[in-house]
Amino acid sequence: MLLKKALVLGATGGTGTVIIAELLKRGVHTVAFGRSMPKLEQLAADLGYPASLTLTTGDVFNSEDVYSAAQGVDVIFHSASVPYNEMITRLLPMGESVMEAANRLGTKVVAVDGIYPYGRRHNEQPIDENYPKNPHTKKGKKKLEFERMFFSPRWNHTKRMIVRLPDYYGPTANDASYLGTTLASIAAGKPGAFVGTMTVPREYVYLPDAAVMIVELASREEAYGQNWNIPGADVISGRDIVNIARKASGTSKMVIPLGKPSLSLLGLFIPVMKEIVEMLYLTEEPLRLSGKKYERLVGPIPATPYEKGITETIQAIKRRQGLVKAKS
Repeated sequence: MLLKKALVLGATGGTGTVIIAELLKRGVHTVAFGRSMPKLEQLAADLGYPASLTLTTGDVFNSEDVYSAAQGVDVIFHSASVPYNEMITRLLPMGESVMEAANRLGTKVVAVDGIYPYGRRHNEQPIDENYPKNPHTKKGKKKLEFERMFFSPRWNHTKRMIVRLPDYYGPTANDASYLGTTLASIAAGKPGAFVGTMTVPREYVYLPDAAVMIVELASREEAYGQNWNIPGADVISGRDIVNIARKASGTSKMVIPLGKPSLSLLGLFIPVMKEIVEMLYLTEEPLRLSGKKYERLVGPIPATPYEKGITETIQAIKRRQGLVKAKS
């Protein structure tokens, strides 16, 4: 399937930004949809003001806004998200808004999601897309509700797929990601924090790699109607991440692991921190995603080594923070 035009919801978020960059690289006319025009204009500036990029503001919870922005597109990439502390009440209304617009237009939809619906892992590792979904957390249960809504037969005029990412990192990852604030603190030479235990190796996907896989799948007719894993490059511990990041930044400030007591205390002042507590099991009993299904359909999985990906991320953050000059 040849992609000619696409709409990216949540355009200025970590995943939205890299999906847009990948689409533009492939010559796809891309509509970037977000709430803030200044943020969209900064995105366009960061990408070099490409002629094939259109900026559109709107409310993803308003189906008419999404419908208007999606005129003539082949695929809607639903990478918009809600804060942890708003997920229970706002995730489904947002998804229904997107699906109502897509169904009216008969447009395909690719939803970017995570691994919360799986619940606690068993002995089988890595897991494939058929792994049973038995969520035990309220956010995991809500995510499973989203999947059922998304694939509901009521949307009979559109084709859909969900792409599932593990924890992620990269130059565009923001404070909403577990590693975003950790790497930003290290890049700035400040003391930082790491969510969860730093000794258990976990899987992370480098966002530019994820974008390649997501757009590849979106371009293939046979990929729709399914869930797809977007795996990372093996596993790595928090300690090793911090060591690589310190080396790349030339700093060695303290990084403190945040467990349940610390997050619960912070949650008294920052609501989103309290909501992270129930997901801490993933830092102690991490899931790994199998990419065999992707390999069978597409081919080799792009997997940037952690040392290269983390170094590139630190360098990008430092440029953004004005700590180093961009290469001419």
